Amino acid sequence: MIETKLILAVIAGIAIILFLILRLKINAFIALLVGSIAVGVIAGLDAHQIIKTIQEGMGNTLGFVATVVGLGAMFGAILEASGGAKTIANYMVAKFGLKNSPTAMVISGFLIAIPVFFDVAFIILVPMIYALQRKTGKSLLLYAIPLLAGLAITHAFIPPTPGPIAVADIIGAELGWVILVGFIVGIPTALISGLVFGKYISGKIFVEAPKQVTENQTDSIPPVGLTLAIIAVPIFLILFNTVTSSGIFGELNQNVSNAIALIGHPFTALIIANFLAWYFFGLKRGFTKEQLFKISGKSLAPAGTIILLTGAGGVFKQVLTNTGAGELLANSLSAVGFPLIAFAFLSAAIVRIIQGSSTVAMITAAGLVSPLLISAELSPVQLACMVIAIASGASIFSHVNDSGFWLVGQYLGISEKQTFKSWTMMTTILALTGVISVSILYYFV
Repeated sequence: MIETKLILAVIAGIAIILFLILRLKINAFIALLVGSIAVGVIAGLDAHQIIKTIQEGMGNTLGFVATVVGLGAMFGAILEASGGAKTIANYMVAKFGLKNSPTAMVISGFLIAIPVFFDVAFIILVPMIYALQRKTGKSLLLYAIPLLAGLAITHAFIPPTPGPIAVADIIGAELGWVILVGFIVGIPTALISGLVFGKYISGKIFVEAPKQVTENQTDSIPPVGLTLAIIAVPIFLILFNTVTSSGIFGELNQNVSNAIALIGHPFTALIIANFLAWYFFGLKRGFTKEQLFKISGKSLAPAGTIILLTGAGGVFKQVLTNTGAGELLANSLSAVGFPLIAFAFLSAAIVRIIQGSSTVAMITAAGLVSPLLISAELSPVQLACMVIAIASGASIFSHVNDSGFWLVGQYLGISEKQTFKSWTMMTTILALTGVISVSILYYFV
């Protein structure tokens, strides 16, 4: 009887979340909180327990995520304003040449989306793919699909982008391992969904660059070496801390170990990156302190939404844990032999397809999966693989309920049918390649 009540509580909670978002157009933050409360009520928690669970879930999650997402958003905003994203793309095209410019685009997207949000990075680089199409006369999709694949993969797989940070925190994965696994899985995923599919679909659908759009070329952009170096600083520091703390270099001096742990923590690593960006991308390039302050402040608006969503996802996870629904679900999956990594992927994919937002899908799935991992005894690498499996599921089949679908269609000047054939198919190939690749790592590494 208790087991049936808990299962009904989980089903009802998810149904309420989706109904509020899809039917009533309620903000996902409120929907996740209402769904969490519903699970608590149906599962038999009293009012005091429910309120305490909300506070616990929100506080435990946001202590880490709010800091990292906020710092990452400010760093990306300064890079964007300085022209750093265009610097990387220009350099890649010059280095690879026109013939190999699709490869240049996928690498550019892969690198640029580390500090810059997906939609912002795409809008910044759209003029470049327009220019490539006009120079070569080939389909715009030959350059757009690789760029979009690179952007989408990094946005979903590699911290310090908000999605994987939120999921890693909710399920307890180390960011350093998530970065490593994200890079490893991202490479074959980018090759297949970006280059291979981009070449195929560009041969099926010819798209010209929209005539009415004027290209805005910025003459004064930062040097590419400096740009790549500053982007690499936080990633290197976080990875270095992860590797040294794993014991691969043996026992380190206590003072050295403490110093590495401090500068290699995501908080400190991103603070250092922000100071470097302020000086090299800002002050040295003629920005005033007031301008930099405004740029940083403006960047926190979209970050605030992600932070609150993540906190609500933490509440959902905590309710499942405190009611025992998560443990019941874990035992049920174990009894039928259903793999955890498959459940992680499918739960994210279902939410993504139904309601559209990859962020909501990732956070909802992380909340469902997290209680299942308490007794699973997964290694740090396997936990990182779970993050990427959720990210893969949350990337699948972008369609009309996803703002990205309309953004891509509008800027490429293609119809809804063409957007389905190109962008939607690319996201599906990306998701499937990602989950297959990460499953290999999960079971064999």
